[in-house]
Amino acid sequence: MTGRADIEAPPVDDDSKTPEEKPTTPERVESVKDRADELRHIGTLDRRLKSRHVQFLALSGALGTGLFVGSGQVLSLAGPLAAFLTYAITGFNLYCVINSLGEMAAWLPIPGAAPIFAARYVDPALGFTLGWNYWYQFAIGVPIEVTVTVVVMDFWDHSVPKVALITIFFAAMVIVNCFPVRIYGEAEFFFGAIKLTTIVALILLMFIITLGGSPSGDRIGFRYWKDPGPLNEYLEPGALGRFLAFWKVFIQATFAYGGSEMVVVASGETENPRRNIPKAIRRVFWRISIFYVLAIFLVGLCVSSQDPKLLNAITSNAPGAAQSPFVIAISNAGISTLPAIINGVVLSSAWSAGNSFFYASTRVLYAAALDGTAPAFLKWERWGVPYACVGATTALSCLVYLNVNNRSAEVFFWISNISAVSTLIVWASVCYTYLRFYYALEYNGISRDTLPYKSPMQPFLAYFAICFCLFIALFNGFDCFFPGRFSAKSFIPPYINIPIFLALFFGYKWAKKTKFVKISEADIWSGKAEIDSLEPTWPVVKPRNWLERVWFWIA
Repeated sequence: MTGRADIEAPPVDDDSKTPEEKPTTPERVESVKDRADELRHIGTLDRRLKSRHVQFLALSGALGTGLFVGSGQVLSLAGPLAAFLTYAITGFNLYCVINSLGEMAAWLPIPGAAPIFAARYVDPALGFTLGWNYWYQFAIGVPIEVTVTVVVMDFWDHSVPKVALITIFFAAMVIVNCFPVRIYGEAEFFFGAIKLTTIVALILLMFIITLGGSPSGDRIGFRYWKDPGPLNEYLEPGALGRFLAFWKVFIQATFAYGGSEMVVVASGETENPRRNIPKAIRRVFWRISIFYVLAIFLVGLCVSSQDPKLLNAITSNAPGAAQSPFVIAISNAGISTLPAIINGVVLSSAWSAGNSFFYASTRVLYAAALDGTAPAFLKWERWGVPYACVGATTALSCLVYLNVNNRSAEVFFWISNISAVSTLIVWASVCYTYLRFYYALEYNGISRDTLPYKSPMQPFLAYFAICFCLFIALFNGFDCFFPGRFSAKSFIPPYINIPIFLALFFGYKWAKKTKFVKISEADIWSGKAEIDSLEPTWPVVKPRNWLERVWFWIA
């Protein structure tokens, strides 16, 4: 069967004629309706995000508390080798997901793309479910990160009430997201640059410390891999206990990587998306993976998994970044001036990650409104900002005020577990959606070599991600079934998202009587002609000298 790449867009209505002169035939009415339906997912947001904004936006979403704070829980529970392997394997899973999503988004760069693709290629019920789950996943990240900023502030002696700190940090996120997207992009570029500089500096510092270059002069090497050992036990002794510890921490690693796909969420507001999205996908993944995996490996050399400060950080609600293994390594090395500086960076990182989650949640919800799976009033926007969606995300994010009457660390780990499971379910759905897109291209005779971005090793990456994500999501709460451990706190966070997802999917399917989309009916075309017509107008910036070439490689 021949491809449809040369199909022309539906005829544009001739607005030069007066209403009396325009024909009113049924064919014309139908044409206008089809045209409006085809373009409804394009939206009216401004494409003001440059390549550097998009790349640092993804870094800001991923380089946050999962690395600087949450990695301490992984190290103390599972040991250094398990922590290293967990982040490496989960990083490969992210590679599968972000490449699958990126190929679809480069083909059709629209706001909050994933739910729209699911509705077109799989089932409108999956689009509805994925849209609301994506919104919830990102929106729930806002109170998580605000929670951590409050915890981090405790590093310094202050008398500011907790409720005041929550309000200050939370209100700042809301205000930034009320400005046009260019302002948001510049803010995230600034904070992303701080994170990038800090993580590179921390990797170098951990390397120096383990070689004995710290003031203490202690050459650590692989000492802590020998005693207490590379793998810890969990619930059971011996090999089984070490395997259970290794399995348990996959959920925290998933939480740490969550948000990396924001580069695709922003595709509807990106300049020249068919150039900048593939560029960001190729670079952001490797940067995030290398930073995460290398940083976890080195800090696992510098800090014992049995370090009292690391072990007691969660249960004792240790102040500030004292919960971070990086700060513990610096303190143990006898470096007295850096902990406060690192704490300030962790503070800015947490706030920046929350700000990115806030942005992403509003765009996913806006896309759902364009698709008709969210209330129509959520499409309301001014100056390229979907203010109705900002209001909805603000309302859900008020969960952060749970901190007022609860320990912040406990709230952080409870909500982060829920967020991670939601991430796994969403990633599996995205990869299944990609498989439908892959086979729809094949059915229409379109060679993937002609795509704006062709992800490697497909469809095998998508199949791997589906199996991996579902397996972790189904079995991550295994420990709650051990004798004496079952409770609402141990059972609800690992599993509450599964019935929510199923209820949304089958509820919408029953209410709207939706049908599974056949490969032959998958709509891979609507809106593409409009994007194709805009593509020649997008500027391609070329470096004029070697300094600009270096800068363009970085950003």
